[in-house]
Amino acid sequence: MKKPVKFRPLGPRVLVRFEDPETTSKGGIVIPDNALRRPQEAVVVAVGSGRELPNGTRVPPSVKVGDRVLVHQHAHTVAPIVLEGVLYHVVDAWNADCGEVFGVLT
Repeated sequence: MKKPVKFRPLGPRVLVRFEDPETTSKGGIVIPDNALRRPQEAVVVAVGSGRELPNGTRVPPSVKVGDRVLVHQHAHTVAPIVLEGVLYHVVDAWNADCGEVFGVLT
């Protein structure tokens, strides 16, 4: 089992690791790199403390470590981070304009 990452996002942000896209179709056809879509499925590795409301109360995040989530394809606050040789991304889980984490895959 992998040891936990020593990084805690702030506020409503989550740290995710994108899943690698499939490079072959179900029929066995190899998909070239330029035709692969940006990955949208990710695994939550760490979560922040949640969103603070104007009255001072804190709303906890609705995702937890280990959840598989769908991330908005054009998320504008995706920040790449390399920790211990692994590429992760910080994503805003609660954005007032458009949430960048759509939901949890079950």
